[in-house]
Amino acid sequence: MKGLITPLLLMVIPIAQAGAYRWVDEDGQTHFGDRPPANAVSDEVRLESAPPSLDAVASERKQRVSEFLQQSAKERAAREKAEAKQEARAAKLEAHCENLEARLKYLKSVSGIYRLNKDGERVFVNDEENERIREKFQARVQSECDV
Repeated sequence: MKGLITPLLLMVIPIAQAGAYRWVDEDGQTHFGDRPPANAVSDEVRLESAPPSLDAVASERKQRVSEFLQQSAKERAAREKAEAKQEARAAKLEAHCENLEARLKYLKSVSGIYRLNKDGERVFVNDEENERIREKFQARVQSECDV
């Protein structure tokens, strides 16, 4: 890389230092050139380039592009926020469904289901009630989890 920069700089320096010459010929016409003429007296002229200026159209275009980029960034942020919210909801629903399915599996594995009475004692329900509770819970899992 270092070997490439040096030749480039050597090529640019003479261009930057090249002057412009002005001379008047025998007919009185003024000429300009990058080399002094061999048969006439010339003056070296220093040329200064004008700083680039933005016209109104370019300035307006730059403003519109800037506004477009800002709007795009806002829309992207809103979209990413909505997607993150959706993913969080999906994860929460998945955890909820896993919990419900585990409880359903437990209900199917036990032979008897009981309720606690007001004294805190276990009161086992009959087989018909067991089956109704299981079916009701199965319906809940299906409705909430689309199983």
